[in-house]
Amino acid sequence: MANKNLNAAKTAKKDEFYTQMADIERELQHYWPHFADKVVLCNCDDPYESNFFKYFALNFNQLGLKKLICTCFDGSPVQGNELLLDFGDFTDDPKKIAYKVEITEVKDLNGDGAVDLADVQYLLKNDKNAISLLKQHGDFRSAECIELLKQADIVVTNPPFSLFREYIGQLMQYGKKFLIIGHQNAITYREVFPLLQSNQVWLGYGFKGAAAHFSSPYDDIATAGDHKKDMIRVSGVNWFTNLEIPKRNEDLDLVCRYSSEEYPTYDNYNAIEVSRVQDIPCDYSGVMGVPITFLDKYNPDQFEIIGATENEATEEVKELRIQGFTKYDRPYIKGIRKYARILIRNKHLQTI
Repeated sequence: MANKNLNAAKTAKKDEFYTQMADIERELQHYWPHFADKVVLCNCDDPYESNFFKYFALNFNQLGLKKLICTCFDGSPVQGNELLLDFGDFTDDPKKIAYKVEITEVKDLNGDGAVDLADVQYLLKNDKNAISLLKQHGDFRSAECIELLKQADIVVTNPPFSLFREYIGQLMQYGKKFLIIGHQNAITYREVFPLLQSNQVWLGYGFKGAAAHFSSPYDDIATAGDHKKDMIRVSGVNWFTNLEIPKRNEDLDLVCRYSSEEYPTYDNYNAIEVSRVQDIPCDYSGVMGVPITFLDKYNPDQFEIIGATENEATEEVKELRIQGFTKYDRPYIKGIRKYARILIRNKHLQTI
């Protein structure tokens, strides 16, 4: 039911989902060593609303950041903090404003002995040197935002779901390190899956239960048990990154053993079906089809990714097709079509 939120957003191009501070803190705690003396860009964030901006501003000194840049799109339906009106150069309609905030230091401005949210709010309200207008709407694809991207060492944000392919493609084009939020369906995109397969991108630590509540101007259609006031629930969300983390070097514990009865071979692929990641057999050296959630546990030293169903076939995957089946499709078992699968092989068993 909650997936309807994502589908509706993609159809209507409603992409304004603001991440909770607790979710940002939970994920970012694993990446702190990467940020020392780095320029961080949050290029899909209204700083008056974005907890990404608040997080990096509050932790600017502890992280040892060199600079923090945050840009706001002028079409944001939640943008429009009245504090902007204090800056005489702005119009009287904050929702039509594209601007950036750029800071190189964060101080204890109110003299209470600590850098806290009050200091960040004071900075946004009073430091006119930190805030400036953008001329090209604040779209991450605009020339002026690309120039800001070139300055950045690391990009951290929640980009528009409907533009995820284009967004991650731009990051790869400019060779940027990043930590961004996307839906797990992006794993199967033809523009994204090859990046995961070639270990150029991987999944972060993730959200609890692979679902998250976002602040959003849209109506929430989650069930009553999942509903949170003034928030919208989206299931199947992940963190995508190319920053090294200990998680991706941890082996998945395998306790099950292979049997042809419990692990049937597909009708159309020379591979066995493994319907749950925890059921991957420890003693099978051939190709296995596993759910896309496998990538949350993927260690490239333990497994090799051969390919994925419903993607453009690699030569290895073409060779797995059983004679008589020419269509590149989801796997079938006794004529029943299964879910999309990632095709993997256990590396440890290849040397035995």
